[in-house]
Amino acid sequence: MFATTPLRIVAVSAGLSQPSSTRLLADRLAAATRERLTAEQDRDDRDVEVRVIELRDLAVDIANHLVSGFPSAGLREAIDAVTEADGLIAVTPVFTASYSGLFKSFFDLIDHTALTGKPVVIAATGGTARHSLVLEHALRPLFAYLRAVTVPTSVYAASEDWGSSGDEYTEGLPSRIRRAGGELASAVLGRTVSGASRALGLDDGEDAVVPFEQQLADLRLD
Repeated sequence: MFATTPLRIVAVSAGLSQPSSTRLLADRLAAATRERLTAEQDRDDRDVEVRVIELRDLAVDIANHLVSGFPSAGLREAIDAVTEADGLIAVTPVFTASYSGLFKSFFDLIDHTALTGKPVVIAATGGTARHSLVLEHALRPLFAYLRAVTVPTSVYAASEDWGSSGDEYTEGLPSRIRRAGGELASAVLGRTVSGASRALGLDDGEDAVVPFEQQLADLRLD
């Protein structure tokens, strides 16, 4: 029996405080992804390795690299972990209505093709829900430029979201975390692709792909 390489999930947290709500959100997204990956593997189950990279510990190395062009050993190892991961979770606090400078500086150091096709969950934390659109106007365009594939569900956690289960009109934070983790797990396992979803087909069985346009047409019919 041949050994298989583990599935590698890497979460990048740009939180500055300790303890940090940004790190907490990264941990919970990573745990939800691991749980779904463990549950959904059909055969030849692979171990799931989760790593959280704290950018606060690399802040000086990031600044030095931006100036000198030479990464430290620790920073190079963190960049390699991100680019070689099977799935990525990227979480930033909101600073001045956008991602933090530390978060942007780290991803500025990654080659713009190194994340091509990599599934990513984007997430952010902030004091109020008014900043939630940072996910769509800042983070999603950033990862589109890096050619990554962001999953449909992004997660924003305001201060009041912690400990809230939501109401009849909105999902609570735990539900959004589980949904985002499930989407990342499915993408890592190849069960979803950008602009398409897996469905039963005559020729391909469970591997057939339904184009995004057809999905929209089906929704209109329903």
